[in-house]
Amino acid sequence: MIIDPDGKERYRTSGFLPKEDFLAELEFGLAKTAFAHKQWQDAASLFDEFVKKHPNSDLAPQALYWAGVSKYQGTHDHHVLGDTARAFQKQYTNSSWARRASVWAA
Repeated sequence: MIIDPDGKERYRTSGFLPKEDFLAELEFGLAKTAFAHKQWQDAASLFDEFVKKHPNSDLAPQALYWAGVSKYQGTHDHHVLGDTARAFQKQYTNSSWARRASVWAA
């Protein structure tokens, strides 16, 4: 579990994972915590770093999606959503997160 300074649970995972997968889960949880606290730049950086560091993780498509949302929230520039949709056309094309981002590919 990742609990923020206010005592609110921000991320949870369960079950045994190999060390690298467990560390990836924790990194993802920290990015989600930054997002929950509206620390848009930090969240975008953490999600981007996650995708670079763990491109084959089950969480990578979700991290790519939330990186785009974080960037949009921080800038209100709709072009970043289009960039995210185009990134999904290159990787994670069959993920449910790619389908969610497909509406941004205008």
